[in-house]
Amino acid sequence: MRPSQIRNLIVFAVLFVLALWASSTAADFVIEYNWWKELGQVNTWVGMLWYSIAPAAVGSLIAFVALWIAHARGLHFAGILKRDHQIYSRLTPVGLAIVAIFFASSSIDYWTVMRYFGSRGLVAAADAWKDQVFSRGLPFYLFDLPFYAEVLGFVFVLAILCALVFWATARGWQLADKFRYGMLDGGPHKTLTLEPGSLLLPGASRAGFVRVITVIFLLGFAVWVYLGNYELLLNSHAFMTGADFVDEKVTLPLRWLLIAATLGTLPLVWMRKYKQTVIIVAGFFVLQIVAPLAVHAVYVRPNEISIERPYIERHIAATSVAFGLNRNSQELPFVPAAQATVDPVQDATLLDNVRLWDLRAYNATITQIQALRPYYTFPDTDVDRYFPNGRIKQVLLSPREIDVTQLSAEASQSWVNPHFIYTHGFGAVMSEVNKITPDGLPVLLIENAPPEIKTPGFQLTRPEIYYGEKTQDPVFVHTAREEFDYPSGDQNKYSTYQGSGGFPVGSIFLKTAAAISQGEPNIIFTSYLTGESRMMIHRNVMDRLHYLASFLDWDQDPYLVITEDGRLVWMVDGYTTSLSHPYSATLPVAGLPDGANYIRNAVKATVDAYNGKVSLYVFDPSDPIIQAYQHLFPKLFLPASDMPADLRRHARYPEAMFQAQAEAYRTFHMRDPQVFYNKEDIWDVAHNLLGQSGQPENVQPTYVVATLPGEKSPEFLLILPFTPRGKDNLIGWMAARSDGDHLGNLIFYQLPKQQLMYGPMQIESRIDQDQNISKDLTLWNQQGSHVLRGNIISLPVTGGFIYVESIYIQATEARMPQLKKVVLAMGDRLIYRDTFDQALADLVGGAMPVAKPVAGTAASAQSAAPAASGNDAAALAQRVRQIRDQAEQLVQELEKLEKDAGKQK
Repeated sequence: MRPSQIRNLIVFAVLFVLALWASSTAADFVIEYNWWKELGQVNTWVGMLWYSIAPAAVGSLIAFVALWIAHARGLHFAGILKRDHQIYSRLTPVGLAIVAIFFASSSIDYWTVMRYFGSRGLVAAADAWKDQVFSRGLPFYLFDLPFYAEVLGFVFVLAILCALVFWATARGWQLADKFRYGMLDGGPHKTLTLEPGSLLLPGASRAGFVRVITVIFLLGFAVWVYLGNYELLLNSHAFMTGADFVDEKVTLPLRWLLIAATLGTLPLVWMRKYKQTVIIVAGFFVLQIVAPLAVHAVYVRPNEISIERPYIERHIAATSVAFGLNRNSQELPFVPAAQATVDPVQDATLLDNVRLWDLRAYNATITQIQALRPYYTFPDTDVDRYFPNGRIKQVLLSPREIDVTQLSAEASQSWVNPHFIYTHGFGAVMSEVNKITPDGLPVLLIENAPPEIKTPGFQLTRPEIYYGEKTQDPVFVHTAREEFDYPSGDQNKYSTYQGSGGFPVGSIFLKTAAAISQGEPNIIFTSYLTGESRMMIHRNVMDRLHYLASFLDWDQDPYLVITEDGRLVWMVDGYTTSLSHPYSATLPVAGLPDGANYIRNAVKATVDAYNGKVSLYVFDPSDPIIQAYQHLFPKLFLPASDMPADLRRHARYPEAMFQAQAEAYRTFHMRDPQVFYNKEDIWDVAHNLLGQSGQPENVQPTYVVATLPGEKSPEFLLILPFTPRGKDNLIGWMAARSDGDHLGNLIFYQLPKQQLMYGPMQIESRIDQDQNISKDLTLWNQQGSHVLRGNIISLPVTGGFIYVESIYIQATEARMPQLKKVVLAMGDRLIYRDTFDQALADLVGGAMPVAKPVAGTAASAQSAAPAASGNDAAALAQRVRQIRDQAEQLVQELEKLEKDAGKQK
């Protein structure tokens, strides 16, 4: 093959690769544009593109100019004229441009730049937090300081690159000339030997460009030290986070001295006195490291608690602010009754909503009895509250979704099945948390497909789930093929999508773009796509939100809501987080590998399960981070007041946020600096036993319906108990409110330290030690089945705490747990019965004191009264529940009569 043919082949291959890249990029761009258009957020998408491209473009231009100057100065130092090297002069700008673009793109975090410009114009509240050292507000640390550090890093690395380009250009041409002239003269040096000394650039220290670079380095170093002053407020110490006594009183003044010394050496650099410059700067640098260590060892450590007291107070206050422990919160005493009791009237709503089903056991059970087909799955079960008949009712709700990976081998081999036919899940399963069938199974309020609704107050007009937690991409709807809807006996029911989800893909142009973007040529050649067909992508709820607003941290637990008009809508909590809050401790946060030292539940998102519509509602407009994003993307966010009322009723306090705050409160409830320093009163989240393993684990936050002490109405709460470190008795608990205007409110209840109240692990131990329970568990574990123990639930009642643990039995070969026994514990009493009602009746009846019988008829008559009181209390509790059930039945009959009357009209 001739050289010209090889050259042509290489050119063709390069052009072919470029064409493939260009077509793929263009196709992705077209599909992405249509997806953002589907959501009505094209302006947001354009803004994101601009904010991501503009910083890199500006940085590339600056880097190119700087590198070009460095290259030109290198040529000048080497005595090379561009006109003598035409090809080199043409290729050099291209090479420098590539280096500049690569450097700027990889070194600039455009989100940092974006947040900085988004925060311009934000006005902090008059009482907003400020640090006590520099009197800077939180926005400075969230936006300004990261941006300045980003600019400094860019300039510093660019200066290094410029120095390298200057050296490579000057020394490279010197060596090239030496080699070239040596060869032409025919002298003895016909080969070029590279030694370490050959890399040195003689006379460089006298060059003006080197002096300029050195000055830039020194200025950059001074700025780096200056910005580092603010980072002292993020220092981590053994007992606190933030600037301590040594940092503020010793290190900070020495750093200012280092800055002054560095700036004072600039004239020395201009006089080429580099050695003196290095000695001065290095000396002061070492001083600001060594001196603080000496002061801490000699002066601070012997008197640490008294000297560090004000700094510990700053740490406690800042962490409380950063984790929202002081916002809409109260600390109240919780004094249990001298004798633990249950008030069957006062606590009726709570007792009517006790969750007997552990979420793991419930999910396994409904998967067996409600999956209907092998490819149906229930990826999650959520706890929520509804208001049928105007009365709050806690329920379990699980969406029925399709997992195409579970299709039969024959069905999964077809490209059409997962993309055109098995496109959506169908319906959901709902049950009350406290109702059990005689067989130990949950009582279902909504079941089967099509949905069968067995209680008034609910309807499902759009049970199809096109957007969920187990969806696959892409699918095509409104095509020439009908979609599988739900099974009906031996047959299947089919339907055609009627919604607005997805984007049109009927034209040959969009088909081609979709085929290239997805790498699937069948999209072009299939005959099932019509002019009205639509393509759905990013159908997974979490993926959809991440793609729309990746700058927010999204809760890992979306939950499904049935609206008043019968639609299925997902709700997801979004957080703004940071690691830059001064003086605040960094604590673990679910879903964040590095944790956070600042968090706000700023956004609540909704995703329609049928058409994929996404709405982001701002629930914390005071958060500076969300304010910056609202400034950047004004059309992306809606005020909380715009959320429909039927969805607003299901907004809840998020569990991940609650756990982070609990982790903070168990330490930072100690407000006294000395107590905090010595960790004298640190708490732990209470423990219980994990399933069959029997290993202790933290109690998980529990959603309950209860009436808080001092309140009159029951509400949806998230609660968590605490114990002293190393002990198992209860010491406190926290509750987060979710209903109405109370959404976001926290209440911390503290128990008297002099009064012992059993904690969850102590109740677990008593269960293990009970002979009757132990005998049953041993027997059931030996008969081809095994026992599952649900998580123990701690519930606050009028007289203290009541503990509930459900015990399930499950066949070894089939995962369908059945609720077998219920354990109730309160005070010194432990009740073990077949049902919750039986256990509660025993607990209430036994709670009343019975007088000791005394000789004589009168004494016997007197002793009968208290006993009757106990029986009356048990009967009263049972009667209350019967009346509630009768009322619900009457409401159902009344609604049926009204519907019949409407039809006759």
